Amino acid sequence: MSQDQLIKLACDKCKHVNYWSRKNKKKVERKIELQKFCNWCKKKTVHKESKK
Repeated sequence: MSQDQLIKLACDKCKHVNYWSRKNKKKVERKIELQKFCNWCKKKTVHKESKK
């Protein structure tokens, strides 16, 4: 059975959830941080993994 699970990516500035992604929780233990475009801030910001 696959260990991939859905995670939410929320903007670090405005805290809106803009993206959903998957990660293998057995292989990747740290929280994911990605540079993504935020429609609320209208610019590229850091999006961090947040709780469900």
